[in-house]
Amino acid sequence: MSFTDDAAGKNVLLASPRGYCAGVDRAVETVEKALEKYGAPIYVRKEIVHNRYVVDTLKDRGVIFVDDTDEVPEGAHLVFSAHGVSPAVRDAADSKNLLTLDASCPLVTKVHNEVKRFARDGYHILLVGHEGHEEVEGTSGEAPEVTHLIDGLEGVDNAPDFPEDQKLVWLSQTTLSVDETMEIVARLHEKYPSLEDPPSDDICYATQNRQAAVKAIAPRTQLVIVVGSQNSSNSKRLVEVALDAGADASYLVDYAHQIDEAWLEGVNTVGVTSGASVPEILVREVVEWLAERGYGNAEEVTTTVETITFALPRMLRSIQNK
Repeated sequence: MSFTDDAAGKNVLLASPRGYCAGVDRAVETVEKALEKYGAPIYVRKEIVHNRYVVDTLKDRGVIFVDDTDEVPEGAHLVFSAHGVSPAVRDAADSKNLLTLDASCPLVTKVHNEVKRFARDGYHILLVGHEGHEEVEGTSGEAPEVTHLIDGLEGVDNAPDFPEDQKLVWLSQTTLSVDETMEIVARLHEKYPSLEDPPSDDICYATQNRQAAVKAIAPRTQLVIVVGSQNSSNSKRLVEVALDAGADASYLVDYAHQIDEAWLEGVNTVGVTSGASVPEILVREVVEWLAERGYGNAEEVTTTVETITFALPRMLRSIQNK
């Protein structure tokens, strides 16, 4: 289906891919299957994924979200979130005899393994990411003595000096803006000529695909609505990417009712997408909200088709897909 952007037919461009990635799907299903196998309560360290709707729905089913293992009763079931955890967190869980299920995204685990390998080989690691993000905390915790956080271009300026013979490599948080990260890395290479690149991309396929899809629709829109939570790094990056790619305005909302009708003034075409931790039902509600206000002509713009899946933790595989 195609259309001409004019006032006679107010339009919606739906970016695809959008929403759940394989890592989020695995994490949420891990909690659901744990409830099914062990019953409530199931404890989860931090939010299983950064989405308000998902967290609230699981709370209603008997999931208890905690900030630290200290809050979990001895011997209880504890799920580690999709963002990964440090060895110190695993040790704390073991000390309380907690029955742990690891819902860490395998692509985050890949970065953890890279940190361990490079640290073992004598490297200092420049980790591009956002200070305070759970993924960064878990990744840095693998080798805190040799891992240095680079948060934005300012982080490059504040990065330490190293001896000329020091081996250096950069790694990154998986949910960053691809373009912004490459800009930071270029500055890092200027500062450290011997800096090595990671063996493969650390920014995950889903983050890159969702940003590419937004780049495809943004130039054809006046407004892009990104469905996602404020603490979702990849969702916030989609807003930035939309603006950089040509949208006049872009906003992040958890729910359709948070859209301000004033945003629609003078807008013929609205782009809609969602972060990698957002269930499709929330996107559908936004599309319906827009249709009620005259934006009934919808087109899905697909830039790639995702087929990646990840297996559940071993102890839950017997009930997978039941």
